[in-house]
Amino acid sequence: MRTDELRTPLNNLLILARMLAENTDSNLSPKQVKFAETIHSSDLPKIESGKMDVELGGVRFTDLQDYVSRTFRHVADAKGLDLGIELESSLPISIHTDAKRLQQILKNLLSNALKFTAEGSVQLRMEKAAGGWRANHPVLNRAKSVIAFTVTDTGIGIPEDKQKIIFEAFQQADGTTSRRFGGTGLGLSISRELARLLGGEIRLQSEPGRRSSFTLYLPQTYISPTFMPKTADDGRDIPVIVERLPLVIPGKVDVILPTPKLKTAMVEQEEEITVDDDRNSIEPGDITVLIVEDDQTFARILIDLAHERGLKVLLAVRGATALSLAKEFKPGAITLDIGLPDMAGWTILDQLKHDTATRHISVHVISADENSRRGLALGAITYLEKSLTKQSLEKAFDSARESAPRRTRQLLVFSADAKHASRLGNLFNGEGVEVSLCATHSEVLNIVKSRYLDCLIVSYAPNLDTGKLLADVAAHFTAGFLPTIVYLREPLSKTDRVDVLSATRNGTVKIVDSEERLLEESVILLHRADSELYDEQHRPLNKVRQVDSARAGKKALVVDDDVRNIFALTSVLEHHNREVIHAENGRAGIERLRETPDVDIVLMDIMMPEMDGYETTRAIRELPHFRNLPIIALTAKAMKGDREKCIEAGASDYVTKPVDLDQLLSVLRVWMTRGHEYTSTRPGST
Repeated sequence: MRTDELRTPLNNLLILARMLAENTDSNLSPKQVKFAETIHSSDLPKIESGKMDVELGGVRFTDLQDYVSRTFRHVADAKGLDLGIELESSLPISIHTDAKRLQQILKNLLSNALKFTAEGSVQLRMEKAAGGWRANHPVLNRAKSVIAFTVTDTGIGIPEDKQKIIFEAFQQADGTTSRRFGGTGLGLSISRELARLLGGEIRLQSEPGRRSSFTLYLPQTYISPTFMPKTADDGRDIPVIVERLPLVIPGKVDVILPTPKLKTAMVEQEEEITVDDDRNSIEPGDITVLIVEDDQTFARILIDLAHERGLKVLLAVRGATALSLAKEFKPGAITLDIGLPDMAGWTILDQLKHDTATRHISVHVISADENSRRGLALGAITYLEKSLTKQSLEKAFDSARESAPRRTRQLLVFSADAKHASRLGNLFNGEGVEVSLCATHSEVLNIVKSRYLDCLIVSYAPNLDTGKLLADVAAHFTAGFLPTIVYLREPLSKTDRVDVLSATRNGTVKIVDSEERLLEESVILLHRADSELYDEQHRPLNKVRQVDSARAGKKALVVDDDVRNIFALTSVLEHHNREVIHAENGRAGIERLRETPDVDIVLMDIMMPEMDGYETTRAIRELPHFRNLPIIALTAKAMKGDREKCIEAGASDYVTKPVDLDQLLSVLRVWMTRGHEYTSTRPGST
């Protein structure tokens, strides 16, 4: 079985499960929606399809001890069980691995131990180990030091005939007809795969009716792992051919289902991320900042600046990890680099601002990319270039420190129509927002000059010379900007069209043509949490969020040699009101473009026979009319340098398979906002 033979159905499974879970047509029962959500969110398909990141850092054993105690002490007390957590005296201070994945394994093992123990105790012991793992283990045998995490319980035990299959999904540890204790679910299956992911393994010892011990063995310092061959039912290793595949660390890995002569991935370490953060010591009430930065030296500088201001720090070197940490920890502020190894920072910023769980978090871009207008338009609160001085960085962190606590946002609404101004004021009212109204240009400028504002709303009318107002406001901010939304109740006049559209190109002015879209954009620019909104504000927002105007009515070309991928992607795009055409190879894709020059975006599979995605993209770029056409590369390889290779070939952006729908839709949204750059060169444009 080839890697893509496994990944293709898994990719489509995740996409279609996500679409079912959304239940847009409201024709599924709550239980059916839950089934679809379970399929989409399960870690097991993501591990097996190669969509699992490794984020390395130092993890202190005392922090692990505190984590286990906080998480499980109350569970043990409720069942009348003793919970023991023992650290061997010879243990080093920390282990260098993925903290989140290690915590997940321990959580699964301890949850099962507590579940299957009716009386007695559950013990966790952490110690250095000289042996106990499989004799031919390719990683642990070459590790300088191995750490053992042993979870022992006084529960029902596991019969010998069950011990070989207990790590399979949904197995019953209690084989009686009453099944008093239920089954193991997916926890042990996921734990086994995560252990492999981290270069270790889990071993089981059990005495039925008396005790069970699960021991997780991990290298003390993460080694770029050779992913181990899986074992047959008789305990023998299934033969494998080991193939070296370079991969950025931390990065995506391939964990592939076992078949004879299967090619298993071995990753090659480039440069380990050795900068520690505070994720294991964050307490309630701490003000945290998430630093998204893949340059170790610069990351250390930013961490020091944060610590000097009393901030706890989370560090992510990849976009996928940043999004996960933002959802899990809800930091007070985020600093974001644009040039990341797995996805563009623009996509991360867009996803953060379109996720109700994170949209209220203030984002401060600190990047070598000089496109500040784009960052501000996508919802960043500040934008700094890395080349600036340390004093500028200090100001950025002062701003991040100030923006972390929730404060009242200041919104100014301008409309010459008093009744309309009052209506708009009521539209924005709510917790955390103070709305001011004004009716003349001079009032706007006086307020802008006299006090701090978070956002300006301008209700357009043909006789108001809106272009001049926007220019006067912009002139006041010689070293900054004021996020502004122009609400068009009627079309722009010929005299205003040039000036107003010109103002939108600086990235700080947006144009909307409905109150629903006006409210949505204001929520993004004011960093408002959904919990701060009234019910009457949720209703129009839910309506407008179902139809993304940046994608609705656009035409997409899908180029892929697998009809299953075409079906899944077409289903998604049509669901979002996109017209879709397709081609099953590169040459056909180029011909479809020639025949259909009004295509707005191309989704290009890379791994195609004869003419692959790289060659097809280069050929498209040689056609004058399509030099600026957004082309999104899709690939299942996820190898080091793939993104750079796609960009060099002419792709606008890059998405790995299995496709994360949120990321894909965000990429489409980001590139559709750049429509003017493409339409100016497209056939028939003026």
